[in-house]
Amino acid sequence: MKLSVIIVNYNVTVLLDNCLASVLHYTDDKTTEIIVRDNHSTDDSWKKLIDKYPTVKFQASDKNEGFAIANNKAVDAASGEYILLLNPDTLFIEPLFPELLDFADSMTDLGCLGVRFIDGDGNFLPETKRSVPDVWNSFQKLFLFPSKKRSAKGYYRSDISEHENAEVEVITGAFMLMKRELYLKTGGLDERYFMYGEDIDLCYTLLQMGCRNYYYGRKTIVHYKGESTVKDRKYLERFYGAMQIFVKKYYGDRPLQCALLTAGLKARHWIALLQLMQKKTA
Repeated sequence: MKLSVIIVNYNVTVLLDNCLASVLHYTDDKTTEIIVRDNHSTDDSWKKLIDKYPTVKFQASDKNEGFAIANNKAVDAASGEYILLLNPDTLFIEPLFPELLDFADSMTDLGCLGVRFIDGDGNFLPETKRSVPDVWNSFQKLFLFPSKKRSAKGYYRSDISEHENAEVEVITGAFMLMKRELYLKTGGLDERYFMYGEDIDLCYTLLQMGCRNYYYGRKTIVHYKGESTVKDRKYLERFYGAMQIFVKKYYGDRPLQCALLTAGLKARHWIALLQLMQKKTA
């Protein structure tokens, strides 16, 4: 088996259905397996897909253990040389794997590989190519509008064209291709993260191991960003909590940077909570 596609589902049956149909349309089941792990969805509608997609391997968790644990358990059951972590709110719109896997096979120091994302309206999503968070680019991301100048290298890699293939530090976990052996060597996604931040953490871990991460802008998928996420107080706690885990893990030995990043995250979390309350009262 050349490739194992790993999809974690939670309450997004319609999106998962569309995602599976698109992946199967552009893959060969002789070289590719698809593993879907349902993370204890609150309804059983996803089970209708078991008969609809007989070649897909479905797993069911007896509780919602979080995104990282669910992916790690699915990878344990995978048999592919490569694994692809894929969000269920994505859609394939062109053949990907012959070209991507040829590129991956040609790299001796490959960490992980991501592709160009567009939203449902065809707009490019800049989070598909990013830098590791530091004091300056985190401040830009949290409190300023990201620069759209072609020469700017900030949190979002605006210095790299959206259609370019280039080495980057961070790609998104919504589409993350890498060798299964390497994934297991890193320990997989850090299970301290319930949701959000684990993709940045894994990318940074790979860089520390001497690997190189790549953005492959010549291939595109659709990501229905936000349609599988309820933006409530719990979401904000998980999102900013994940960033705090990353800061403490990688900047804990640099007290000044750690303090500045922690203060910035707490301030932005507070602002986001105020904005959420304003929306509810509007």
